[in-house]
Amino acid sequence: TAKIRVLNLAHNRIQRIRSQDLQQAVNLRTLLLQSNKISSIDEDSFQSLAKLERLDLSNNSLAHLSPLWFGHLFSLQHLHLQGNSYRDLGQSSPFSSLRNLSSLHLGNARFSVIRQGNFEGIELLHELWIDASNLSQYELGSLKSIKAINHMIINIRSINVLSEIVRDLLHSVTWLEVTEIKLPLEETSLVQNSTHPFRIQKLTFKEAFFTDQTISQAIVLLKEITSLKELEAINCVLEGKGIWNTEKIVRSGQSFVESVTIIKVTIDNFYLFFDLEGMESQINNLKRLTIASSNVFMVPCKLARNFLSLLYLDFHDNLLVNNRLDETICKGSWPSLQSLNLSQNSLKSLEQTAKYTSRLPKLNNLDISQNNFGEIPDVCKWPKALKYLNLSSTQIPKVTACIPQTLEVLDVSGNNLKEFGLQLPFLKELYLTRNQLKTLPGAAPIPNLVALSVRRNKLNSFSKEEFESFRRMELLDASDNNFMCSCEFLSFIHHEARIAQVLVGWPDKYVCDSPLAVRGAQVGAVHLSLMECHRSLVVSLICILVFLVILLLVAVGYKYHVVWYLRMTWAWLQAKRKPKRALPKDICYDAFVSYSENDSEWVENTMVRELEQACPPFRLCLHKRDFVPGKWIVDNIIDSIEKSRKTLFVLSERFVQSEWCKYELDFSHFRLFDENNDVAILVLLEPIQSKAIPKRFCKLRKIMNTKTYLEWPAGEEQQ
Repeated sequence: TAKIRVLNLAHNRIQRIRSQDLQQAVNLRTLLLQSNKISSIDEDSFQSLAKLERLDLSNNSLAHLSPLWFGHLFSLQHLHLQGNSYRDLGQSSPFSSLRNLSSLHLGNARFSVIRQGNFEGIELLHELWIDASNLSQYELGSLKSIKAINHMIINIRSINVLSEIVRDLLHSVTWLEVTEIKLPLEETSLVQNSTHPFRIQKLTFKEAFFTDQTISQAIVLLKEITSLKELEAINCVLEGKGIWNTEKIVRSGQSFVESVTIIKVTIDNFYLFFDLEGMESQINNLKRLTIASSNVFMVPCKLARNFLSLLYLDFHDNLLVNNRLDETICKGSWPSLQSLNLSQNSLKSLEQTAKYTSRLPKLNNLDISQNNFGEIPDVCKWPKALKYLNLSSTQIPKVTACIPQTLEVLDVSGNNLKEFGLQLPFLKELYLTRNQLKTLPGAAPIPNLVALSVRRNKLNSFSKEEFESFRRMELLDASDNNFMCSCEFLSFIHHEARIAQVLVGWPDKYVCDSPLAVRGAQVGAVHLSLMECHRSLVVSLICILVFLVILLLVAVGYKYHVVWYLRMTWAWLQAKRKPKRALPKDICYDAFVSYSENDSEWVENTMVRELEQACPPFRLCLHKRDFVPGKWIVDNIIDSIEKSRKTLFVLSERFVQSEWCKYELDFSHFRLFDENNDVAILVLLEPIQSKAIPKRFCKLRKIMNTKTYLEWPAGEEQQ
């Protein structure tokens, strides 16, 4: 439909594309049809695809290419036609209307002919890939119609055809990549009367085969391309021992190549390889040299001293050892060298490595990572100009003063370091990834730090003070740590304005490990509750609040006699569980005497004596004498009242103020009105105002107003 932008039908069994198949897909941008069985395409199948930008028809069964297929693909930028069965591109150009084409892939194992005019209409290409492994015929000038090709990759085996193609490409290609070539012994010029200036600057050989003879010949031939600055050999095989025709190479003049890259070159019996004596004059102008994964174990001192202009040297993933390094970096060698990569070798002594590299006066960038040093001395001698040092994954257990103070960039990642406290006043970048650090390093010894990486350590958090102590910090990578999302840490994260600008990988790579409730959540998205953040404060406030509430309840209870009501309720509940009236056999006393302790002298010496010595005597219950020891006072009072026929109250001002007298009066008051009988006898020891009696004893007031009570007279004769 018209809504489709991308249609991927790759790896199916489609055999034919018909006119109406894609008629409605007018907005299609990408059409992927690779790895089908397409052998037939109607001429107007792509007519409605004016907006198509990428078309992949590779690895199908197309026996020919028709210009009519591509006639309406005005927006096409990427066209892949490799892996089909066509033998040529036709008599004319199938690409004449593809004015916006950027990359073109074509050719196959049967592709054998390229004719003039096959590429008419194409002026500029970013990438041209041709599988020409069996190309046998190339008409001169076929590729000249393309004015500029940034990168051309050609898989070719015929050196004669390659020579013809190169001559056509000298003025258009910037980077030529040749795969599977096997150079011959005969000399065939690559330039052959071509006019200067040439455009080609970089030449790459992939999976090529060389011998001592052919490589000597190739060096001579490539000198003809005066514009060539960069030479690469990747996954190539060299059969020989380094016995090159150096005389012929020297006679051919000076090389213009400034950069040589050799990666994964296989040399059988590499340990028998010669020292390339005689090549010294050919390397004077070389500025960059990379020989990686190629079993290099030494460079002869004589050869090393002739790399006069070399600025960059990369020997990573080779077989260099410390005792051979003395020869490779001898005195006077590599005089202009600024960057040296010795990573992934077999170096064991950091002290010796530092000593040998100190012979390089201009060296400022040194990578010796992924060597198993194991130990680090306290003092080392380094190049005086050294600014960048990579010691990552070298098994050093700590950092010492061996590390030079001149550094601006230091990488000690992957060493299981537990702390970092070096004084490095000029350091701007520090990489501590994959260590065991629990805190950020101190800022005072590294005051000029701009970038810090502590990714994948044991960092739980970092404080506002730690963060702000790095005054010049622009980038901090603390991702992939197990953060403890405490309230303090979260508060800092949420309120620090620079966090998003400074933290690398924020917020996706910063995840809480604890507390358990937020494990796995992004740090920036976590907000803990007030209770979780201020637990002790909240608990304290709750305790204070509870205390104040209790205090308030006590005050209210005291004012409104709540205690009295509670006591009365309790007494009432207890009384309800007992018989209404004690049986006669359970009556032990004639009267229970309730009095204030302040009135005890009159009660005990006057009233009790008179009543208990009367005839017949009365049996009185006194709390001092008759309460059961160890029994709850309230129970003693209730039992004594219930076991007495009457309750005798000795009333006075002091009686009303006594708490226990009040309770005795309370229960007697309850019993009096609950049982509707006269169990209470009131004796006023002294005149007492009616209003002095608590208001809650309204019934008692009524009794005093309606019933007879006794008054103890002041006159002795009336007593």
